[in-house]
Amino acid sequence: MNQTEVNRFNELYQRHLRLLKLQGKSQKTIDAYSRAVRRISEHFDCCPDKLTLEQREKYFYKLVESHSWSTVKIDRNGLQFFWKHVLKRDWQWIKIIKAPKIQSLPDIITVTEVEQLIGATLKLRYRVFLLATYSMGLRLGETLALQVGDIDGQRKQVHIRRGKGHKDRFVPLPDLTYQALRVLWCKHRNPCWLFPNAVGSPERIQSATTHMDRGGTQAAMKAVVKQCGIKKKSPSTPCGTPLQPTCLKRA
Repeated sequence: MNQTEVNRFNELYQRHLRLLKLQGKSQKTIDAYSRAVRRISEHFDCCPDKLTLEQREKYFYKLVESHSWSTVKIDRNGLQFFWKHVLKRDWQWIKIIKAPKIQSLPDIITVTEVEQLIGATLKLRYRVFLLATYSMGLRLGETLALQVGDIDGQRKQVHIRRGKGHKDRFVPLPDLTYQALRVLWCKHRNPCWLFPNAVGSPERIQSATTHMDRGGTQAAMKAVVKQCGIKKKSPSTPCGTPLQPTCLKRA
């Protein structure tokens, strides 16, 4: 691209980001939709506002061959947003043959396997994390984001904030999980996070301002799954299944 095109692209790209935020899109969606605009611009080495329907068809033809159907769908949605809201043009739908839908049941991890995982986890914060995640049927990010004020010990429920679809909900809090969370919190006493992102001295953990790192938590969970010899793809959580007190025998 020459400098004139670069300047035009930058102006349109920044407007794209602003409109995505103004429409309340999540940061994950903003990243994906903006990446779609960058990808097609880099492919043709030009500002995308000049691309014809035929050029876009050829682009998606190559994209289908080199990327997953998930990526193709996201890029198409991102470019559709760009055309409609940034360029203010009618989006001529790219006819793409959809990938066949394969409906497969997720692997279910049993209560016994959950107990095995928790029993094999040495660090208390990861053991309590696993217990909370599986006993309440939470997603990894939902457990990480738990705050002290989300726990209602009297009603035995937990306030999950901005879960899937950015919706709040309440989930039952098993007695065992409640006691485990209390044990963990009494050790670090962070005023905000139940799973603070800090190690070392009690003062450092207590003053942590963010929750545990997502990547580090995933790595710890994968390591204990491998250690226990559990071979399942993306094991789902037995939502609401109570676990036995032996899970915390080393707490």
